[in-house]
Amino acid sequence: MKFLKNMKKTTKNSFITYAMVIIAFIVIQLMTSAGMISSLVQGLLVPLCIYSLVAIGLNLCVGYLGELSIGHAGFMCVGAFSSAFFTKCMIPTGMNENLRFFLALLIGTATAALFGYLIGIPVLRLRGDYLAIVTLAFGEIIKNVINVMYIGRDSKGLHFSIKDKASLNLGEDGEMLIDGAKGITRTPHQSTFLIGVILVLVSLVVVYHLVNSRSGRAIMAIRDNRIAAESVGINITKYKLMAFSISAAIAGAGGVLYAHNLSTLTAQPANFGYNMSIMILVFVVLGGIGSFRGSIIAAVILTLLPEVLRGLADYRMLIYAIILIAMMLFNWAPKSIELRQKYSFKNLFHKKAKEVQ
Repeated sequence: MKFLKNMKKTTKNSFITYAMVIIAFIVIQLMTSAGMISSLVQGLLVPLCIYSLVAIGLNLCVGYLGELSIGHAGFMCVGAFSSAFFTKCMIPTGMNENLRFFLALLIGTATAALFGYLIGIPVLRLRGDYLAIVTLAFGEIIKNVINVMYIGRDSKGLHFSIKDKASLNLGEDGEMLIDGAKGITRTPHQSTFLIGVILVLVSLVVVYHLVNSRSGRAIMAIRDNRIAAESVGINITKYKLMAFSISAAIAGAGGVLYAHNLSTLTAQPANFGYNMSIMILVFVVLGGIGSFRGSIIAAVILTLLPEVLRGLADYRMLIYAIILIAMMLFNWAPKSIELRQKYSFKNLFHKKAKEVQ
């Protein structure tokens, strides 16, 4: 107890988040082994981790860097396709499955970080709505570029085209790796709930260490007052690119999980389009901008709700909308914030301590 009392507030906050994720994982594993969770909900466990990861990455960009990005589905798409492409190339080599997935994870994350860095150089010069529009355009461009890519492999090596499948002129032993709008097929199912939880914990460690470090304070100083931060010698370009690249990398890791959770990966509007970016932004806003824990909670609740309410048929989306409004009011209404502070555990603890004295 004395150890917790002497612990820094930021450290305590991060440990509470780690504990929340670990306890949730243990409880779900126990419920699954006891047969208390349906197969439908079990199928949503990996997507819960995917959306939590991307929401954490976007919250770093929106909440701490202060830049509105609507293109994180694009970084997720980059991570998904680069990792799935590597996996498809490595399958015939007989590489160990676990090693192959680990390398695919590194490649997907690094590729998304690289794209984040390259896109960030021109984009982060913009602000507000302009930056949001450009990042949205990036997400759409990436999706459309992948849909016109045809990559095949035969005994002569790799063949590439942006015209059609026939123009590759593959030999009899050839196989398609990326088949345009049909995407990548027969990707091994290697994403598991355990791997997803580990990635969520790793991403939390990264973002908490970043925001509580000297670099994190510089990033928040840029968010609060760009001119003042520049006047005291903070390299604005460096720190903005750092935060944006890490944010993109975390979204890319979510994309790797996504790619290895499906047998067919396609770059369609339904999975990597505008709606996906907006949905992730909704997780961040409803969970609380700047709150990584809130992003995870919002992602879990809003992903599970449509399935939990499926039995209510026509009223399902009505109840879903009402819960969305209730969550928004709970997080952002001034009266709600005042009541939460008044009846928080910390205030109640101090009140009881005074009564005892």
